[in-house]
Amino acid sequence: MSVMNPKVDWFFNKATRWQEAYDRLRMIVLDVGLTEELKWGCPCYTFEGSNIVLIHGFKDYCALLFHKGALLKDPRKIMIQQTENVQAARQIRFNHVDQIVDMESVLKSYIKEAIKIEKAGVKVPLKKTSEFKMPVEFKHVLEATPALKNAFSALTPGRQRGYLLYFSSAKQSKTRESRIEKCMPKILKGKGLED
Repeated sequence: MSVMNPKVDWFFNKATRWQEAYDRLRMIVLDVGLTEELKWGCPCYTFEGSNIVLIHGFKDYCALLFHKGALLKDPRKIMIQQTENVQAARQIRFNHVDQIVDMESVLKSYIKEAIKIEKAGVKVPLKKTSEFKMPVEFKHVLEATPALKNAFSALTPGRQRGYLLYFSSAKQSKTRESRIEKCMPKILKGKGLED
């Protein structure tokens, strides 16, 4: 069993709806022998420095998030892809601590498989930026503005994806156009959405 990291204790000590579930998940993950760290404000469990699984919670559920979950076999069909744009990570969601208790051996087997995948150095095949949907509004602006097209092409693939996902997530054309217009100066400066 691994050692609890005192830097992570605050997450487990705060009173939330999922406190008992979090504690149970923590014991299961530590029992498998991973290193406990704090990343993104959540308990993250690593193997030789690589992220394996993370505990987090939402309004309606808490979850165990496998960073390379797309590579797990998932014979029980319990893993969930949060959104269509999430490529590697998968969650196992819980609405009650009893679900975790009932699934303890299954959860440990999934974690052990995730460790084997990490040991083997297997990578999740990620979509290329060109495979992401480009909103027609952005396509028109790029065609009409060569400097913007060149600046966008010079961005890293991750920054390009960030913009494409942000623009595409707007439901109305008017909103997409507004987002594009507001982001043009950042793109021209070679900056990403979050820079």
